[in-house]
Amino acid sequence: MVGHVFDSVALKYDLMNDIMSAGLHRLWKDRLVSKLNPFPGMKHIDMAGGTGDVAFRILDAINRIESKPMHHAGDDLQEEAQIYVCDINPNMLHVGKKRATERGLGEDKSLFWLEEDAESLRFGDNSMDGYTIAFGIRNVTHMEKALAEAYRVLKPGGRFLCLELNRVEIPVIRELYDLYSFTVVPAVGKLVTGDRDSYQYLIESIRRFPPQETFASIIEEVGFKNVEYENILGGVVAIHSGWKL
Repeated sequence: MVGHVFDSVALKYDLMNDIMSAGLHRLWKDRLVSKLNPFPGMKHIDMAGGTGDVAFRILDAINRIESKPMHHAGDDLQEEAQIYVCDINPNMLHVGKKRATERGLGEDKSLFWLEEDAESLRFGDNSMDGYTIAFGIRNVTHMEKALAEAYRVLKPGGRFLCLELNRVEIPVIRELYDLYSFTVVPAVGKLVTGDRDSYQYLIESIRRFPPQETFASIIEEVGFKNVEYENILGGVVAIHSGWKL
């Protein structure tokens, strides 16, 4: 069912994100990448990242570091960054590759586009410096398995970051948010993509997602340390963080 949802919305996915969040998802992703603190030569997985939105930001951050005057010539001898854009849906990856080409990144040697299952990654143990997942963890079938895989592939010292929509606990904001979510979003989804049901599912999946404290506990249970989260817009979205130590 989830596969069908993303087959349906892939071509208009980023446009709908702009409409649904009034463009704020861009700022949320900027914040996610700033917390990641990318660096030259890093190996990173962006899971459920098919359209490339987060990966492009990571690559831009690395390129800014490499273009600074303080960047020494000898630093160029290190390995190139490897950013693996992973998604279980090939249509989402197709959109991302097309966007990369439009940005002049079609042949970039740091970007890799892979069809991957978050619950069974084809990467070695202790092989990645970072792992991000934005608006994707609530769509995996077994969340604990996906988190355990993230922990497995990260190196000691590696960081897990998850950007996700949440249930809002502040009553006034929650009432307005629910009205907007269940009334406006599916209607706009139908208008823009011709598919109301997929956006109805996406909203319902947010309501089924565990509260921030519960999700933080699940992250800890798979082994991550120094787990914390940052609420944004009163908890409409949160960025969860954990370290493999």
